[in-house]
Amino acid sequence: MILFPNAKINIGLNITERRPDGYHNLETIFYPIDIKDALEVVKSDKLSFTSTGLEIPGLMEDNLCVKGYHMLKQDYDLPPVSIHLHKHIPIGAGLGGGSSDAAFFIRLMNDKFKLGLSVDEMTDYARRLGADCAFFIENKPVFAFERGDEFESIKLDLSAYKIVLVMPPVHVSTGEAFRGIKPTPVKDSLFDLINEPIADWKKLIKNDFEQTVFKNHAEIRGIKAALYEAGAIYSSMSGTGASVFGIFAETPDLKFLEEENQVFYL
Repeated sequence: MILFPNAKINIGLNITERRPDGYHNLETIFYPIDIKDALEVVKSDKLSFTSTGLEIPGLMEDNLCVKGYHMLKQDYDLPPVSIHLHKHIPIGAGLGGGSSDAAFFIRLMNDKFKLGLSVDEMTDYARRLGADCAFFIENKPVFAFERGDEFESIKLDLSAYKIVLVMPPVHVSTGEAFRGIKPTPVKDSLFDLINEPIADWKKLIKNDFEQTVFKNHAEIRGIKAALYEAGAIYSSMSGTGASVFGIFAETPDLKFLEEENQVFYL
């Protein structure tokens, strides 16, 4: 059985307060985009994980799909499986690729082995693997809050626009992105701001991580500026970076960015 886990972008990202458990409360808009991995699971004699495409760092046991298998096996009598992941979603990009793989793995195992898990139950399992994993269970635009794992549905459809995502040859770690962040309560919530005209988003909707990341990575700051110069209605870094997206009325000519970066026209 094969599924195709997709990426997401963050439209706005406000870090609002530090939690007693050491995490941060935030608010953001998650929006699914059409950059996809391929995930295959088959029965096997022993548990194994292999990958092709982009190189995935870390040990097999650290992979979220493998962690997901062990988590489900605690509650269900699962046979060993062979997991193969073809990695296409850029890593360290703020696109949630690893989280999507984990959530789609839960969905795949539920279907393949007829576990009978409801959407809420799959969401609870996904939440245990990572804050934004839970989003990919239903995989539709949401306002996310708390740790980024509580959701409220929103009506947001960008299909009339052209989204372009640029991934520079830069890796931004979550720790680096959080360094220098000062949590600040918001006056106007993204839940309301997202309903404003897209032409107004530039002055209303921000990503708190840009200030820190742009300071350390001038090339990421430059990509955002280049997208606006190319006619973007709105542009922002996604998540903790390093990718930057632009929303355009028409497909732009960004050949000048393609030489040194990955450019996805969505």
